[in-house]
Formats: sequence, structure tokens, C-alpha cells
Amino acid sequence: MSVVLESLNPRYAAVQTPLTPAWLQAAITDVLDSIDAMLPRFTTTFPAASAKDGRYPAVEKVDWTEGFWTGLLWLAWEVTGDNKYRQSALGLLDSFAHRLDGQIKVDTHDLGFLYLLSCVNAWKLTGNERARELALRAAELLFRRFDTTAGVIQAWGDLSDPARQGRMIIDCNLNVPLLFWAADETGNRAWRDAARRHLAQASRYLVRNDASTFHTFYLDIHSGQPLRGDTHQGFSDDSCWARGQAWGMLGFALGFNYTGDARLPELSRKLSHYFLNRLPEDYVCYWDLIFSPQDHAFRDTSAAAIAVCGLVELLKQLPLSDTLRPAYGNAISLIMRNLHQYYFAHGEDGLLREGVYNYGRHMGINVPNLWGDYFYFEALVRLSRIWTPYW
Repeated sequence: MSVVLESLNPRYAAVQTPLTPAWLQAAITDVLDSIDAMLPRFTTTFPAASAKDGRYPAVEKVDWTEGFWTGLLWLAWEVTGDNKYRQSALGLLDSFAHRLDGQIKVDTHDLGFLYLLSCVNAWKLTGNERARELALRAAELLFRRFDTTAGVIQAWGDLSDPARQGRMIIDCNLNVPLLFWAADETGNRAWRDAARRHLAQASRYLVRNDASTFHTFYLDIHSGQPLRGDTHQGFSDDSCWARGQAWGMLGFALGFNYTGDARLPELSRKLSHYFLNRLPEDYVCYWDLIFSPQDHAFRDTSAAAIAVCGLVELLKQLPLSDTLRPAYGNAISLIMRNLHQYYFAHGEDGLLREGVYNYGRHMGINVPNLWGDYFYFEALVRLSRIWTPYW
């Protein structure tokens, strides 16, 4: 299947005021103020996935999102050097160890989100051996979810459950770096091969020929044949869930760093054009890209922040002579300026208002969501300095 590259909307050719070091530092200062306000409440526990009434409650159930809080703390430590962030993040390692020891909600591909942002980064930044050991244990659990016939990592649930077998989702693009990292650490080629094969299947089946994406796709674990694509969080099976598209933009670009496969940044480019061409006037996406202004749909600021990270990663991989580099830079500037000016959650918990967790299941709608906060800060860090991704 050949994936189409849409022509980029000409509005991105208009020269924008660049994000200056002073602007970026002011935006980072706002982020740090918000983290500092939350920090006293979340040194031994975690914010829930979504805010409620302007405040993140402490997590009531183990979720897939706890790593985003430690990710925020590590980013804060990187940009400030303030030891309070480092100590708080390291103090939460006990929770991630307890989760592995008790096998508490580890039947998920989201082990990447959890352990890349709590343990892999702690190892990379500080050489903490315990963090490395925990991350390798999580990688082993993630590898067990790989089905060799289907060539995919099962997204959720019991591996023996026929209703869940062979199901991959676009979010996993951000989880497979855990296997790539672990393979590099240990020399275990099986882990690398699983990650590489999953990305290949994701590019083959999750991406439609118009460069939109399915949220989820099923393959037959007995024959390896494709079955069907559908959605878990998007508007419909044939629409394009905005956060899923953003996961694809960033995840395929990240995959290039581990595989050297030049097709992956080109695929990220195609997904990026589809995404950017469907943004409203303020450049902050609706929660599904099927919507237009007359639908009065909610935005998803978290998807916008993830997409910016994807565009910045893509720019790292494109040659300096690429004629579209200025347009991508303009898009980044437009999205980030509007997120800060119109959607930053001043005086509340969280960084970005108007995120959507799961509209169809009435979860986290029109409120800050923890991953949106994380990726907004990651975007600012990426744009303000040379930074080695946690992914």
C-alpha cells in the first residue's frame, strides 16, 4: 500500500515570529511554577490521569500515566539542576518496583510509558543502577506480549484472551523504545527484532493510504493475516483520532533513531501533513481530526503537544536542504504560541487546559491530562536546548 503525501496547507509558508530563547524561558518558568505548586502533594503518590475542578486528585487506581509525573520531574531537574526534583523522582522508584513485584496492572504495552519516564531516564541521567534493573524487568514483561506470528505487541489484557489477541494500537509507537533501549543495554537481539517488527506492522496496517491512522488494528495470531482496524477512543472506526495521529507522528520518527530506516521519517512527514492540514484557525486540534469548526467539538491540547514533539523530532532527521523545514518550523511556532497564550492553565493544577482523555467513555474531557502536561514541557525543552529524548 502506498501512503499519500498531501500538499501542505500554504498557510504554513507564512513566516512566523520564531520562539526566542526569552519566550521559551518564560514559558518554562510558568511550567516550573505549576510543578512546584503540585510537588508537595505528590512526593509519595501520583497525580491522577486527569484533573477535576482545576486540581489533580491523588491517583486512586494504578494507571498507565504515573510515568508522566516522574517525567515532568526529570525534565524540571534537567533545566534547573534543582535537587528537589531529582530526589522526588528517585523517591518514587519504590512505587515502580512495587508494581513489578506485585504484578500490578502490568498486562499492558504501556510499560514503555511507565518505565521509560521513571527508570530509563533516571539511569541515563544519573547512572542509578536500581532504575536500570527495574527498566530491564519491565522490558522483559513487554517482550512477553509480542506475538511472533502476528508480529505485534498485544496492547492490553491477558495474552490468552481471544478477544484481545493480535491487537495493536498506535500508542505503542511510544512504548517500543523500551525494547530498543533494553536490547542495546543487554545485547538481546530478540527484543530489538520484536520492536522492529512491531513498528513495521504498525506502519503497514495502522496507517491508511491517505496518511490517516487507525487507533487499533487486529491481526490473526494463527496465520498472521490482517483482520480489521477500529477505534477505542476516536469518533468512529474510520475517523482519525487526533492523539493517535500524534502518537504516529512522534513514534515513527523516534523509530528511525533505532532502526535507521529512512521510510520512518518519511511516514512521519506524511502523518504530519494530514494532521496539520486539519487544524482549526488557532492551530490547536479537535479531539478527532474529522471535526471542523461548525461541529463545536472539544479540543485536545495533549494531542497538539505530542504533535509538536513529533515535528521537532522530524526536523532533527531531515536534511538542512529540505524545502519544507521552514513550514514545519512555522507550524511549531503557531501551535506552541497558541497553547501558551490561550490554553495554559494558570492558577490551576496541570499545564494545559482543554485536553480530552476518552470522549466516548466520558473520561477526562475538557481538562488538563497528565500526558498533555508532560509533552508540552518536553516540547519546550526540545525547543530550548540540545536534549537527548527519554524515548
